[in-house]
Amino acid sequence: MSIALAEKLADYIVKSKDPEMRWTWGQGIMGAALSDLDDYLGTEKYLPFLQAFCDYYVKNEPEVASADTAAPGFISYAVYSKTGKEAYKKLTDKVLDYIKNEPRVYKDAVNHLGKATVGKFYPKSIWVDSLMMFSVFPARYAKREGDAELLEIAARQPALYADCMMDKDDHLWYHSFWVKKGRHYPNRKLYWARGNGWVVSALPKILDDIGDHPEKERIIEVLRQTVDAVSKMQEPSGGFRTLLGKKITYLESSAAALIADGIFHAVRKGYIGEEYLPVAEKAYAFAVSCVKCKENGAVLFTKISGPTIPLPVLPFCGYACILRCPNLTYGVAAFLWASIERDKLVHEGKIKEGGAE
Repeated sequence: MSIALAEKLADYIVKSKDPEMRWTWGQGIMGAALSDLDDYLGTEKYLPFLQAFCDYYVKNEPEVASADTAAPGFISYAVYSKTGKEAYKKLTDKVLDYIKNEPRVYKDAVNHLGKATVGKFYPKSIWVDSLMMFSVFPARYAKREGDAELLEIAARQPALYADCMMDKDDHLWYHSFWVKKGRHYPNRKLYWARGNGWVVSALPKILDDIGDHPEKERIIEVLRQTVDAVSKMQEPSGGFRTLLGKKITYLESSAAALIADGIFHAVRKGYIGEEYLPVAEKAYAFAVSCVKCKENGAVLFTKISGPTIPLPVLPFCGYACILRCPNLTYGVAAFLWASIERDKLVHEGKIKEGGAE
């Protein structure tokens, strides 16, 4: 079963990784996925690992100064919700304060790099990554806690990002939008696969939590356009090139898992039609083929491209030359989320178990 493989990967991750991880984006969404897997399985297997992460940062106060460093709010809020310990609420409040009060650089969007060192050398910009790192958590928190201000912030982000970064003709997404120049970057048709995966994965999560907000129909429209455009970029293997449609670039697993996750989720909730399920099944099958179970007990999700930025010069090389590594945090998160969503569809009878194995 696909969920069993995800559980096997998650078990290995918490056994092999130090819970005193960096307070940043990949770790944040991996923690979110581990907590979601616990919730789905009805267990608390991964809670001790996540609690140890929070305990470390209770003693070593983290800096929340960018969209990327807001993502660990997923973990602190999940652990607080399950334990009720006030110290974890304080970590979460630090993230919420950033989301609500960080100065905006363009309409309601924050500078993606914020006060991070690299942000001092990079143009003020909005990145597609922030749809996951900055927008999904406040939607999740707002629904559960009834925070109207956060709900508005979360609901406004997708259309704003689409206006800045989604190509008007291709309906694929560029990596960033440079505020001072008032245009997307890269400034030619280079579409980063994982960036488009962030969109496909994040939008159904936001839609679930904003309810019948006035932005709902626009977000669904953007989701449908993106899924349709990304589906046309799928390779015969089921995977996606790290630059969509660029045959010279390699196949990359985290993009496939994110796209599978988002399509499974969107079909399950009725945001898009079931005609896209074959795309998700093929993408998920490719992701499964990248999971390697070793004789020594290691479980590796391979072919994940490393952290990627839209380089100010030679942007093509900034995507094509990034090395691939196994078990990078955000890739693990993508696989766990895709596995959960697929298993839900199996139990609903919309997918037959074994189809992507």
